[in-house]
Amino acid sequence: MIKVSVFTKKDVYKYIIKFVFIILILLIVAKVYKFSKKNLNNKIITVDHGISYLAEEIASMGGRTSKNNLEVNSEDLIGSELRMSQAVTSRCSSMVNSEDADNKLDEINNENNIKSAEDTSSEENAIAEEVSTNVQTEIVQTNYKDNYNTEIDGVKIKNETNYNIAEMNLNSNIEVHNKNIIIFHTHTCESYTPTEQNSYEASGNYRTTDLNYSVAKVGDVLENHLKNYGFNVNHDKTYHDYPAYTGSYGRSLTTVSNILSESDKTDIIIDLHRDAIGDESYAPKVRIGDEYAAQIMFVIGTDGSGLDHPNWKHNLEFAIKVQKKADEMYPGLFKTMLLRNARYNQHLSEDATIMEFGATGNTLEECEVSAKYLAKVLDEVVK
Repeated sequence: MIKVSVFTKKDVYKYIIKFVFIILILLIVAKVYKFSKKNLNNKIITVDHGISYLAEEIASMGGRTSKNNLEVNSEDLIGSELRMSQAVTSRCSSMVNSEDADNKLDEINNENNIKSAEDTSSEENAIAEEVSTNVQTEIVQTNYKDNYNTEIDGVKIKNETNYNIAEMNLNSNIEVHNKNIIIFHTHTCESYTPTEQNSYEASGNYRTTDLNYSVAKVGDVLENHLKNYGFNVNHDKTYHDYPAYTGSYGRSLTTVSNILSESDKTDIIIDLHRDAIGDESYAPKVRIGDEYAAQIMFVIGTDGSGLDHPNWKHNLEFAIKVQKKADEMYPGLFKTMLLRNARYNQHLSEDATIMEFGATGNTLEECEVSAKYLAKVLDEVVK
């Protein structure tokens, strides 16, 4: 008797899937081995570093065949999103989920674009007040300890990477000529402690979809002051963190990439956030003359996760240059800079940064004051 094995299409598909799965596992193992071997030789590997790298590799598997900086891949969906939520201390971000998140997001952003056009038309007619550079400043003390482990040109940096940036001969005297700026918000719904002047209906923990009370409003103020100094500003207020918070960086990457594809003359890119430290009493601020301004913090990414990021040193040099100038003009406007392993979409430009305006304990009014003085600083930097 002859035994005959019968294979159905279902069986064939099943074996193909198993084969592909095994290949993927082998590729991941090879990637991890290569990464581990490289870093073990340099004696700098850590468990968190390895996990972070693996997460981003899985997320971006098959999406890195091109070196085009404008190409959107899925790197931000896992690695950057996770690490951004852990910066400084515990960062509290409420998750807003929806089964129809993508469709809902399109509807909201269409309405948002109409409102933005109406708001901008009236605000652009406003003349920004003259900003003084000869004022006394004083940091308002808080219970939060501002730690740093590196100092370059007087700028304090909390270096959370394995790079010894003190020995890199970083040049903070880089020249910045381009007055084209993109301002956007990966976490558009981040908001502040409500006040009588700026009270809003929260849609989460210090979050609101009302653009008049979120970080988008701070972006408006920064935009208007920059325009009065002759800057060309593209302020995008697309929701990237609502209805779904997860995947915000992937969505903002798409937004900025589309903007850049229409104009290659933009160097300075600001992802404007709010520090997510969950302590309601934490409100880092500085008194400038008779005004109180929320402190700003640079968050600069690197290629420490293993992802391609050729611009990170220049990003860092740009941030140091800006903060150094701010320390000269308004000491305390910036707090300690944060250098991290993720790249946060900053590979898109040589002068791309995250700027966090204040924290949950700050008010919108304080952050608007910060934006006014930051615009003056940037004007001096570009000069």
